[in-house]
Formats: sequence, C-alpha cells, structure tokens
Amino acid sequence: MEIVFIRHGQPEWIRDGLNVTNPPLTELGHAQARAMADTLATQHFDQIYASPLLRARQTAEPLFDIQRRDEQIAPWLEEIRDPAWHGSPQEKAEAAYAELKGRPAHARWDGLEGGESIREFTTRIRAGADAFFADRGMVRTDDELPIWHIEDPDRSIALVAHAGTNSVTIAHLLGLQPTPWEWERFVLGHTSVSRLEALEVHDGFTFSLTKLSDVEHLDVGQRTR
Repeated sequence: MEIVFIRHGQPEWIRDGLNVTNPPLTELGHAQARAMADTLATQHFDQIYASPLLRARQTAEPLFDIQRRDEQIAPWLEEIRDPAWHGSPQEKAEAAYAELKGRPAHARWDGLEGGESIREFTTRIRAGADAFFADRGMVRTDDELPIWHIEDPDRSIALVAHAGTNSVTIAHLLGLQPTPWEWERFVLGHTSVSRLEALEVHDGFTFSLTKLSDVEHLDVGQRTR
C-alpha cells in the first residue's frame, strides 16, 4: 500500500491587512496546484480524497480533473480549528502564534486561546485516520509496535490536506509518539508530496517514509511554505 499526502497550495491568509478564515488559494497557490496535478497525472490512485476546507479543495480540483474523477471529501482531514479571527487585524494572529511558540513544551498542548487545543486536534486526527483506514481494510494489530494488517497491500490512496493533518497522520502511521509541534517536526511545503509505503514484516506490515515534502514539480521561485 502507498499513501500519498499532498499539502494544499499557498492560501490567502491575509486580505487588506485582515485575517481570513477558511481562505482560498492565492494566484500562486493555484499555479502550484496545477503543477502538482500535472506531475501526478499518470500515477494510478485507487482513491483520492480532499479535506473539506476551501484551500485543500481548490488544490485537489486540478488533480481530480486530470484524473477524471469526481470530488471526494474526507471530513476527518480538516485542519486544526483556529479561533474566530476572520476580519481581525493580522497582528492579532501573529501575536497569538508567537505566544504559543514561546510557551514551555507541555503548555503548547493547550493550543491557541479560543481554538481547538493541539491535544484535541491530535486525538481527532488519529481517531479519524484509524476509522478511515479500517474502512479500507487496514488496522493496527500490535499495541507496542506499529504493525498493521492490510487486506489489499497493492492499493494506493492520495490525501490532499494540510501541514497539521498530514504530519499527525504520518507520525501516527509510523508509530511515532505525538508532539504539540508536528508542524515543525515534518516541514511540508505548499503542494508538497510525501509518501508512505507499506513494508511487509513477518506478522503484517509497517510503513516506510519514502518521500517527505517533495516539491520538485515547482520552480524554485514557486516554492513556499
């Protein structure tokens, strides 16, 4: 089994100096998405899913089109829920993120005031991933080691989502202990492609990280994060 994680393109987080909630892609973000889709045009995917948020759906649109597929949404891929900042000055968000990064390590689990805590987010994504993959015949079989039973190891699935959801899911499938800074542990560029491949072991499968944040489909001047 191969699981391909694609991050969304560059979003328009700020418009006229104000924060934008659930932002669309910028013009560059759309160009990044088209370049990603062109690169993956000939790869076979059994299934492709996108996060319900606009920036992920717009990123996935050219991939669905070039693969001649209807849009498929996986609600569990929604990124961490930030506070209701829409229309507030961009300095408000900048100050909140700076304060979060300045906290002692364990205090970072609480996340941004008024938003989803990082602990809740990590729990939500891991549970969502377990349910999603279980529906497709893949379940973890060992409490200590990351060994999975996979009914169809030849399947390939693409997920178009976010830095947070992709990073938490990658760590979960690799069997890594969660941290409140998965965004910094796995640095994923816009429309980057990361790949996990199932490796057969004696009593099941484990996952190998074969590619992380591949942005070779983008010109150097198009690469953002």
